[in-house]
Amino acid sequence: MTSPTRRTVLSSLASAPLLLAGCGGGQSESRQLPDMPWHHLDGGFRNPPGSPVRGGERSEWWAFMWRGFTRRQPVELQDGHVLEPGAARAALAAAADGDIVTWLGHAGFLLRLNGRWIAIDPFLSEYASPIPPFGPKRFSPVALAAADLPPIDLVLLSHNHYDHLDRPTLERLPLAADATLLCPLQVAGYVETGRFARVAELDWHQSWDGPDLSVTCLPAIHFSARTLWDRNRSLWGGFLLTTPGKRVYFSGDTASGPVFQELGAGYGGVDLALLPIGAYEPRELMQASHCTPEEAVEIGRLFRARHVLGMHWGVVRLTDEPPFEPPVRFRQAIGSAGLNENWGWVMAVGETRPLD
Repeated sequence: MTSPTRRTVLSSLASAPLLLAGCGGGQSESRQLPDMPWHHLDGGFRNPPGSPVRGGERSEWWAFMWRGFTRRQPVELQDGHVLEPGAARAALAAAADGDIVTWLGHAGFLLRLNGRWIAIDPFLSEYASPIPPFGPKRFSPVALAAADLPPIDLVLLSHNHYDHLDRPTLERLPLAADATLLCPLQVAGYVETGRFARVAELDWHQSWDGPDLSVTCLPAIHFSARTLWDRNRSLWGGFLLTTPGKRVYFSGDTASGPVFQELGAGYGGVDLALLPIGAYEPRELMQASHCTPEEAVEIGRLFRARHVLGMHWGVVRLTDEPPFEPPVRFRQAIGSAGLNENWGWVMAVGETRPLD
């Protein structure tokens, strides 16, 4: 009989492709469903036409996974990277009026748009993993805990990965009495939805309309998996949030590809684009699921963004690049593109900024 300790170890090894190799987003192919959009397959979903595909040999993937599970060197935090919790709470409380954005860390955000509080992909747990203490562990402390947040009117979840759909955080999140959950198709099944007054799943290019607020689900180049058996069974995507005075684009996890030319032409002209700048090395392995900082700058330009905020870095180490390299390359790419340095925002974890 296998001992509990041995079962735990075997379980962690069996989950290795989900926790680490999953960052690469291989695209399983099935038959396209008749009279349905390109991305609908009989076995789930796929990326837009022309999207990059996962590279690398099997040996490279296993070496990558092994590095992730054996990496124990602590990350030295840079000064100012994480706000002291008291300062973060005070700054949020001081932003009494107007539209604001707060970076909760990684790809998590708190927005106030037109008076409504919106949480996007809030990840405040210690591990991005189904089996802690195995899997990616946060190296940056939480600046704002769930209890520090105001009652949330709207929760947006981009896909079902553990660093985006964080069930412990969702269970602690304070919700308004009429709170709504929005997510791509088939994602709500991974959430305890009983706390929400309304739940809506959206396909790409579908919109949800509330009072003076519209949310449109947009394509992204990524994949989904919550277990070893549900790869691409649920959809992934980003969101365009529109009020009478603001337009904010959140890309979700994404690689770069031709679809962003189309999206920029159809939905561009945004006040703020929240774009991923981390988890991109080794490039051949990550090219199908995560963009580089340089590609994020180009996506921001295609969306004709007034400002771009770099996300998906600085909290959990998912890939091989140095943890604080992404913002350096992000700033360099902005300069190389001839853009004003204030066009790109690099925020501290827990920082709040006005959008006006």
